[in-house]
Amino acid sequence: MGRAATRSLQVLLVASLVWAVAWTATRVPLVLNPLLIALVLASAISPAVRRLTEAGWPRALAVGTSFVIILAVFAGIIGGIIALIRQQSAELAARTVDGVNRLHAFLNTGPLALSDTQLETIRQQLERFFSSGSLGADAVTGLRTAGEILAGMVLMAVILFFFLKDGEQIRSFLIGFLPQRHQAKAQLAAERSGTVLGGYVRGTAIIAAIDALIVLAALLILQVPLALPLAVFVFIGGFIPIIGATVAGTLAVLVALVANGPVPALIVLAVLIGANQLEHHVLQPLLMGKVLHMNGLVIVLALTSGAMLAGVVGALLAVPLTAVGWTVFKTWSGREAPGPEPIDPNASEAVV
Repeated sequence: MGRAATRSLQVLLVASLVWAVAWTATRVPLVLNPLLIALVLASAISPAVRRLTEAGWPRALAVGTSFVIILAVFAGIIGGIIALIRQQSAELAARTVDGVNRLHAFLNTGPLALSDTQLETIRQQLERFFSSGSLGADAVTGLRTAGEILAGMVLMAVILFFFLKDGEQIRSFLIGFLPQRHQAKAQLAAERSGTVLGGYVRGTAIIAAIDALIVLAALLILQVPLALPLAVFVFIGGFIPIIGATVAGTLAVLVALVANGPVPALIVLAVLIGANQLEHHVLQPLLMGKVLHMNGLVIVLALTSGAMLAGVVGALLAVPLTAVGWTVFKTWSGREAPGPEPIDPNASEAVV
């Protein structure tokens, strides 16, 4: 009992320390979230910087080129979405009126068979919700959130630049605080964690791009407005495993429902479900199986915990951070210690 009590006290102390660190981290999301996102992006981009450096580029030029390309890609995506929405807004508005009329007729005569009185009641309830006093407060909160997001993006860009430029020096500086006997293992854990993060980001980007292309093809065939921006939203949502692309794709279903009618919306929904199944059963095992080495239940639990602690950003970062934690644990415990080199049977026959 004495030994059990001692171990229980140790577990409680460690759990208290973990809770205190997590609570403190969640109090400064404007600093922590950009830091973690920059760390993940730096792990994905650093191989490109390394290749340019090995090809003879000065490191400053390699870092600057990679950084500018990343910023240009993000700016191009955001600018393209805004331009396409402005270009097709008039068409969407015109088709929305016709779509609402078709939807009204479908609700009257379809399986639900809602009467005009019931539809009017629903409309009045929605109007009361949007005209309530809480909407103004929500708008102010939304403006504040938008300002925080903009500040976070600027801070993330600055941190990403320094990670790409001085990442190795920062890592060596932090590892230097450990006892000498642990520094080699910590260096190995950091290298493996960087490999896991980079592989996760690149694999997730490929999977998200495939999902977005499938949805884009369906939207173009069905002539749904704003097909390209909706596909971009699916691509962005794909960085949240399991549910991200499907949740982002519901916007495409709603646009198809309003602009094209119930049947095209059901087709888009079926395409989303099919893409989701393709991702889970083919793409994830093929592209991510060798990177994560985690069970699906662990991913679900990590997503739920991350979303509860930090919302959308927590769901976005939960899986890669869990994978890094598992990698560090395996490296530190020696579970991934390399075995002896295989013996070449023809080595003895080699001619010197």
